[in-house]
Amino acid sequence: MSSTAALPARPSAQRVPALAEAPTVIPDLIAELTGRTGPPARRDVALDLLRRHLGRIQGTVQEAFEAHQLSGLAAARWLAALTDGVMVAIHAYALAMVPPRNPAEAAEAPFALVATGGYGRGVLAPYSDIDLLFLTEEAAGPRIQRAVEFVLYMLWDLGLKVGHATRSIEDCMEEAARDSTVLTALVDARFLAGERPVFERFEEVFTRTRQERGLGPFLAAKRAERAARHARYGDSPYLVEPHVKEGQGGLRDLQTLYWLARYAFGAQRMPDLVGEDSPGGGLLTEHEARAIRRAWNFLWTVRFHLHYVAGRAEERLTFDFQPVVGARMGYTPRGRQDGVERFMKHLFLTVRDVLRLTRVLEPAIERAALGPPAVRRQGDAGLAEAGLALADGKLVAAPPNRDFSREPVLMLRILKAARDRKLDIHPLAVRALIRNAFHAAALRGQPEANALFLDLLTGRDAAVWLRLMNKTGFLSRFIPDWARIVGLMQFDTYHVFTVDEHTIEAISVLQQLEAGRLGEATPVASELVDQLQSRRALYVAALLHDIAKGRGGDHSELGARIAQEIGPKLGLTQEETETVSWLVLHHLLISQTAFKRDIEDPKTILDIADLVQSPERLRLLLVLTVADMRAVGPKVWNGWKATLLREVYWRVAEVLAGGLSVPERDVRVARAREAAAAMLAGWPAADREQFLARGYPGYWLSFDAETHARHAALIREAEATGAPLTVRTRVLEARAVTEITVYAADHPGLFSRIAGALAVAGASIVDARIHTLTNGMALDTFWVQDAAGGAFDQPHRLARLSVLIEQSLSGRLRLAEEIAKVRREPARLRAVTVPPRVVFDNHASNTHTVIEVNGRDRPGLLHDVTAAISEQGLQIASAHITTYGVRAVDVFYVKDVFGLKVENERKLASLRRAMEAALDPPGGEGGGGAATRVVSEQT
Repeated sequence: MSSTAALPARPSAQRVPALAEAPTVIPDLIAELTGRTGPPARRDVALDLLRRHLGRIQGTVQEAFEAHQLSGLAAARWLAALTDGVMVAIHAYALAMVPPRNPAEAAEAPFALVATGGYGRGVLAPYSDIDLLFLTEEAAGPRIQRAVEFVLYMLWDLGLKVGHATRSIEDCMEEAARDSTVLTALVDARFLAGERPVFERFEEVFTRTRQERGLGPFLAAKRAERAARHARYGDSPYLVEPHVKEGQGGLRDLQTLYWLARYAFGAQRMPDLVGEDSPGGGLLTEHEARAIRRAWNFLWTVRFHLHYVAGRAEERLTFDFQPVVGARMGYTPRGRQDGVERFMKHLFLTVRDVLRLTRVLEPAIERAALGPPAVRRQGDAGLAEAGLALADGKLVAAPPNRDFSREPVLMLRILKAARDRKLDIHPLAVRALIRNAFHAAALRGQPEANALFLDLLTGRDAAVWLRLMNKTGFLSRFIPDWARIVGLMQFDTYHVFTVDEHTIEAISVLQQLEAGRLGEATPVASELVDQLQSRRALYVAALLHDIAKGRGGDHSELGARIAQEIGPKLGLTQEETETVSWLVLHHLLISQTAFKRDIEDPKTILDIADLVQSPERLRLLLVLTVADMRAVGPKVWNGWKATLLREVYWRVAEVLAGGLSVPERDVRVARAREAAAAMLAGWPAADREQFLARGYPGYWLSFDAETHARHAALIREAEATGAPLTVRTRVLEARAVTEITVYAADHPGLFSRIAGALAVAGASIVDARIHTLTNGMALDTFWVQDAAGGAFDQPHRLARLSVLIEQSLSGRLRLAEEIAKVRREPARLRAVTVPPRVVFDNHASNTHTVIEVNGRDRPGLLHDVTAAISEQGLQIASAHITTYGVRAVDVFYVKDVFGLKVENERKLASLRRAMEAALDPPGGEGGGGAATRVVSEQT
């Protein structure tokens, strides 16, 4: 006879068996453990039997699941049923191995082995804890205590994680009264083995206790628990690395609905709440019950894959797991959308469904258990005229004749009334909003609906009402294009939210600007927002700026066309629609210019001024840019980026105002030299003239007079002491950067070696200016930040940085070795691919060739790229460094040895090969390989 019992039959993919159909008692295994006719098996033999059996259980379930014979929910139920057999066998073995020592122990009241938690619900994930309750009629005696200890040590020795408690029925009731966690665990209690009468007695007492206490305290406890859990795991359901179990819209939220239904009505399954004869009189429709079932199944399937891929109880779907889980679930690329993005969108849509179902079912359970609300129709003529009333002091559609299905505009009226009167919307009204959201399609183009919507969009707390319209599904029905960005994520580490949530967050930032809450972080935008004449167009542009993402092509161009269609449908004037479309088309203009172009180059500013033309449009564009950037995520905005955006704004604004911010080059150089001379008025004339003769025109146009004066002092001191290298650091707190100035003999590769030293020091370069003076010395300026995006300001780190620069330039620092020691990025981020890309642009500047490099950020990337440029005999005039998550975008203004643009095709081809090698060095750090694309934009 086999030493391991046969497993229950595998359920088919088409038919998920009820728990009762999967045998939990395995006679052969119990007989092997307890001894058929003789003594029980030795403990080591028993452990060996159980390990083999557990291995077969886990292996069989995994094999069936990964062969797509089981969904996640079916696998969870089958694994729990198979585990039941192990628990029953261990219970029997424990009783055999722990006989009574005396008559008193033989007379002890027996105990029941009870499953609680998720295991109690009859579902189990591959690496989940097994929660057990050792339930007694009275306080546990010595033998029961020994048996419990024996069971637990067996389980621990088998490598299982166990949550456990030993309590009498009375203890259970007392603990449940004090601790909602215990109360919840008891709601899930399920008999496994031992004395069933003890468990039945517990069920009687527990049912009576629940009825006496009522739903109210339990409901309040679960809501508080949920709020704390959401705060811990992310207040938004649309974080791009969601927690599948505990996050908003995750499995725990679905479980909360089950707990409430079970506590209030004793329901075992959600379909029990469908139909007029069901508890509560039909709290769910058939469609909603199916939606719960789909969400359960999908989330359990994701969770099973996540456990198997991680090899542990991993519940957070991080970037490194997303492509693997998505591929295992069959999500492949479709059109321009990656398989992982399709998978994550399905996940976020499921999360949204869970949140909606919570809003549908929870208030219905509450009302069915506690009674209907008291509706007040009198006393407020304004509400009555709008078709609204108050129930429990909260807004509802006025019964019995006014409802959302017959009068869809009530859905917008109730939101406006809630905002204007600072009232809550009744949960039953929110439930009705969700169930009737599809009626919003009938409101498209209606004047009253448009007026109400635009009022909500531009009024107080707009983000609150937009989120509610989004969660209920109203927004997707009212603006069909919105549905395409709901739950849409971009598989990168830059964007924190899905596109729809990012858009609503941008609206929130606009309102913070108007309220003056961002005056310190964004002083210019905060001042300009009150000067805008096209406020309504700005808000609609913010709503639509990313509306075309996920469609392929340039989302700005596509979005501008969509805005032309949507504007009139929302009731915008022709002029407003044109403004919205223009803003959507150019919403990246200022940020891309600030971070990728040399704003000291007159052509850069003139090109923007020619495109913008209007001071009002410039103001709108800056405010929209600030809102867009701050809505991406908390780590995106910093003082340095704010400074660059302000500089672009002021320079373009001066040109539009007819100022002389971009006069002829020679005039500007002359004025800069005059200003510098004034700063050096106390110097001897010969020293002053010597410094003024050192700089080429580009140098005078790159800094203000105060900086020129500092440079003059630095050069004077270096020459007086004969120092071959001078390094100065200056912390600029307002800009969140540290300025590093290096004065040394110029030679090819100087920039690269300095960049390498800064990488070893842990400094991140965000901008750079490189100048060779007439005496052959280089005066290079770098602006750097620390890893957190702040100023690099700790004294010991600044001192080390200076030493590393000196060692690098003298050749005593082995850059390649030291850079290799710098800490690499977390493993979860390596799954995010960044196809390398090189763009040559001979139009952005009249005097330089602009090289834009896109690649995966890594320690030493800038060192490698600039070394490649220098080895090609090119001079780097300025560098602009930006990172978006793990993607680096580095822009260099370069000339050849003759001071000319690089326009020769053979030279560009050679440069192209060098840049490819720099972006994808040996070992694959660049992340591109054969995927590198080089774009030439010379014609």
